[in-house]
Amino acid sequence: MPNSTQTKAAGAPQPRRLYYYNAGFLRQKTVRRILELSGYELKLGKPNADDAVAVWGHSPYAKRGEAMAARTGASLVRVEDAFLRSLRPGRAGEPPLGLMVDTRGTHFDSAQPSDLEHILANTPLDDAATLATAKGAIERLKEAHITKYSGFGLDAELPEPGYVLVVDQTRGDASVTHGRADANSFKEALFCAQEDNPGARIVIKTHPETAQGFRQGYYSAADTNARISLFDSPASPYALLDGAIGVYTVSSQVGFEAIMAGHRPVVFGQPFYTGWGLTDDRCPHPLPRRGRALTRAQLFAAAMILAPKWYDIADNRLCSFEEALGAFEANVRAWREDHAGWQAAHMRLWKRRPLQQFFGQHGKLSFTDKARKDRRSMIWAGKAATDDKRLRVEDGFLRSRGLGAELTPPLSLVLDDLGIYYDPSCESRLERLIKQRASLRPDQAARAQQLIEEITLKGITKYNLEGAVPKLPAGRRLLVPGQVEDDASIKLGAGKISTNLGLLKAARAANPEAIIVYKPHPDVEAGLRPGAIAQQDLHGLADVLVENASSEALIAQVDEVWTMTSLLGFEALLRGKQVTVTGTPFYAGWGLTRDIGDMPARRGVHVSLAGLVHAALIDYPRYHDPGSNRPCTVELAVKRLASGEGLARSPVNRSLSKLQGFFASYARFWR
Repeated sequence: MPNSTQTKAAGAPQPRRLYYYNAGFLRQKTVRRILELSGYELKLGKPNADDAVAVWGHSPYAKRGEAMAARTGASLVRVEDAFLRSLRPGRAGEPPLGLMVDTRGTHFDSAQPSDLEHILANTPLDDAATLATAKGAIERLKEAHITKYSGFGLDAELPEPGYVLVVDQTRGDASVTHGRADANSFKEALFCAQEDNPGARIVIKTHPETAQGFRQGYYSAADTNARISLFDSPASPYALLDGAIGVYTVSSQVGFEAIMAGHRPVVFGQPFYTGWGLTDDRCPHPLPRRGRALTRAQLFAAAMILAPKWYDIADNRLCSFEEALGAFEANVRAWREDHAGWQAAHMRLWKRRPLQQFFGQHGKLSFTDKARKDRRSMIWAGKAATDDKRLRVEDGFLRSRGLGAELTPPLSLVLDDLGIYYDPSCESRLERLIKQRASLRPDQAARAQQLIEEITLKGITKYNLEGAVPKLPAGRRLLVPGQVEDDASIKLGAGKISTNLGLLKAARAANPEAIIVYKPHPDVEAGLRPGAIAQQDLHGLADVLVENASSEALIAQVDEVWTMTSLLGFEALLRGKQVTVTGTPFYAGWGLTRDIGDMPARRGVHVSLAGLVHAALIDYPRYHDPGSNRPCTVELAVKRLASGEGLARSPVNRSLSKLQGFFASYARFWR
């Protein structure tokens, strides 16, 4: 990690000295780094009046810093976690995703305005782009069930809908004591929930740290009766809010999330989200300085986009809220899918390290072909029998810089619990996702379109192989990509035309005047897989044979692509080319391709290119950043594929790959 002096740009202002007296600022590297990137130089010693003192919110240790600031005239900077933090609370040792670095107060202390309150009260909050980002982000949080601490599964048994939700907090929490509330506020909240909703069931949501035994809450089993129950299971607050007819809270962040979910929560303290016309405020101490009417998008924009400092751990820099949310989504998804552990069957030795990196960071991944009841099971898709109930694993569509057959580790993998994307005989998870993305929100369409532009601008394909492309003859140019003829996508999805020679004959018969360009598959060119066409058989069928060429550069020179099931057809769609398919690849049957083969009747839904891309490149795969060794977004994967950063093969894989050149006939033992 570079130090602060390495990150100073020429002519940049000198960082402000920030003194601290809490060992947490010394131990927590991520907190220090965020503060450094925010323009501070952390120091030990005695400040002067031009310096600042850092304290953690209103923690017990903050008094040291407050006293030093009062003696020296230095200003105070109060630091707190942002509203998205980590999988588990900070006591679990996880670094924060972002910080509130406040020069006025703290967001939960209503005694004086904070930087966040200043934004809410004074900033216009009318920028169309920011509000659009806020609206989209609200929906993303709800869809992915993302909250401050998101280390929970989505399989909790929830109360029957129609209840009133009362939110508990930890006893003595700073947001309670500094939000003009106390134990009586919780008693009043429970009383009013019953009085305001005669006959309705009351569900008290226990705070996660209370349920885990770390801290005591304000409610207990003594508060329950035939009408009132406690709910202490780890669960998504958005799932609980969906079933609620009313929400009562003192100062919990769940009140903020209730607003985002469409509720008007009844609030008995003074958290940052009260006083703006979005809550029913029952605190007996009004705040005249608040009173501006805001929309929920404006509230969200201030609290999540404008006020916090968000950190990109993969690239060691400050980042936008959208970037931070994407990284958090990737990590949360990995935890939810992996924390219970996996059993992986029929995995070749060279694939095991990448699989550990993808699926073994949050739970144990064991490689055995024997079934285990205590773990979910996965199997490499090509090894699975038709009736196999295990989840199928396969490479994603933005894979690597280099061939899988050359033992290049992947940046993306897919897990499919229904089938697999190249087998049209049954519905796959990808197929279901594509149907769901037939309708996109504006933020989803914008993200997919931006991804298409990045991929095409940077020339990204599945393998990102480089190679010279000759200038093609003038005329209508048609590209026919060869495939590996024993590949599962050919066996299962090619249909009547299942050989490269057969595809060339069909393309020539339908396009007698076209300039047909034939590109063999890279694995076939390398002698690792079957599918070669003899030179004499190409005569009269292909006008140009292009070997060892960049598919991206080749697509740019042609008008149309003819393919059985090749992913190159999908890559051509991204680049605005016409695509004819004779088989049933995942991207066919949605109104984007000319389909000669038989399409499953269950498709037949028109999907935009943006919808297809969102499903295939954002929703379906998981991505792994080799640099930070963390789950990552598709956008970061594209960045890594474009730069090549951290993508070198291991020495062992390079050696094994060279051996394949000598023993190509036995490649099945190496792959």
